Amino acid sequence: MLSKSERTKLFIIERSSPIFNKKGYAATSMTDILEATGMAKGGIYGNFKNKDEIALKAFDHSYHKIRDALRSVIKAQSTASGKLYAILKLYHNFSINPIVEGGCVILNTAIDADDSLPFLKARAQEALKEMLDSLKYIIEKGIKTGEFNTQLNAAAEAELIFSLIEGGIMMSKLTDDPGILNRLLENIMHQINTRFLQ
Repeated sequence: MLSKSERTKLFIIERSSPIFNKKGYAATSMTDILEATGMAKGGIYGNFKNKDEIALKAFDHSYHKIRDALRSVIKAQSTASGKLYAILKLYHNFSINPIVEGGCVILNTAIDADDSLPFLKARAQEALKEMLDSLKYIIEKGIKTGEFNTQLNAAAEAELIFSLIEGGIMMSKLTDDPGILNRLLENIMHQINTRFLQ
């Protein structure tokens, strides 16, 4: 059971996360956070040292929601191909119906942080590595069980899949056309059917 202090921190993070994810670090002000939480400055600073700490916790909160949703659909499948299909299905229409408000927090933070916010960039890098490692593990498992082609380079395929998903999200959001992402997801599925499966 969470303590009162932990509940307050979680409340601040939950209210702040969508703001950071939609507006970015620089454009998110403490006034935005105060308005979203309905709290006084003392209430915020009594729980967090500064905006940087809130931004990091907000990133973690948004990322964990996406990661947990992915883990849930992956665990429900018994085959490597089933796990990859489940991931692709989860991202269908993601540009207009994201798991977290504002869309993919890794993509948004990568663009927002770049070289100007190293503490946020480092956190986004960790999240990216975790995503790529997870995809790589699924593909390697498929190769080991004989489900996937043994000639596949698991690391390279993981990078390609994730790049197509993230690129599709970016292009769909920019053009207001969810079809771009969905067509890329279909293309990945076609690649799994034609190149991956033995």
